[in-house]
Amino acid sequence: MAGPRTGGRRQQPTLAQLRAFSAVADHLHFRDAAAAIGMSQPALSSAVSALEDVLGVTLLERTTRKVLLSPAGERLAVRAKAVLKEVGALMEEAEAVRAPFTGALRLGVIPTVAPYLLPTVLRLVHDRYPQLDLQVHEEQTGSLLDGLTTGRLDLLLLAVPIGMPGVVELPLFDEDFVLVTPPGHRLGGREGIPREALRELNLLLLDEGHCLRDQALDICREAGRRDAPVSTTAAGLSTLVQLVAGGLGVTLLPRTALKVETTRSDQLLTGSFAAPAPARRIALAMRAGAARGAEYEELAAALREALRSLPVRVCDIEASA
Repeated sequence: MAGPRTGGRRQQPTLAQLRAFSAVADHLHFRDAAAAIGMSQPALSSAVSALEDVLGVTLLERTTRKVLLSPAGERLAVRAKAVLKEVGALMEEAEAVRAPFTGALRLGVIPTVAPYLLPTVLRLVHDRYPQLDLQVHEEQTGSLLDGLTTGRLDLLLLAVPIGMPGVVELPLFDEDFVLVTPPGHRLGGREGIPREALRELNLLLLDEGHCLRDQALDICREAGRRDAPVSTTAAGLSTLVQLVAGGLGVTLLPRTALKVETTRSDQLLTGSFAAPAPARRIALAMRAGAARGAEYEELAAALREALRSLPVRVCDIEASA
């Protein structure tokens, strides 16, 4: 069935209709889809119905209990997402031609970085780029990368390497991991701890999905550990150090987190590893070919300078090329 015509020309879908349909295709639920795009449920339902009229096809199979994509809906959902992605790129390009460091910048940050680096980041942006509307989103790595590739986020601050095609890393610094123990532990307060010591320790970890958990497991494997650490996990570093203070085990903290986390309890000791100590690299990440790529590189350079006061090894300019 052909779609309706206006003035002899076939009517075109609107962006609002495409966004509504794409949201329903993602959530398969009208209420959840409406909430995701900030639209009322009746308006969303009306927009999808109007799109079906314009296209002349049935996109959804509606029942009293659930919503399913029709065969046509499955095919056209892919096209709708592609159109919306290109529109987003158009808006990004238009924003980039304006004065640099103005407008919105949606920055995604992992939880094991946000509390410790954001004060420096926010102070830099406030002082150097006062016209920039920085919007911060704290999420785990998988969610951040999805947000970057879909255009929901513009720039990420996270641990690398990522190893994802289409994503460019702008290294900022390297930081060592420190062993955190309860009082009386044989390694508490020691310097030059060999990595092999991790083979015998009850190592407490963050929950699944945190890149810091994966890094800790990699360090254990490099030290020759084959069994899994203890099953006790935590959703954040603050809880993790409290578990250590309570004597349940030990953990690894990035050095930038020490000042904040170890002051929460007087029942903690820290120990440093022998060189080369296990470490992680923190970087900004952007989409390859991002319209504001030059701005992001400039921001990375400014951040390297601002972060020199922290207990980290700042990457040189050549490392970010």
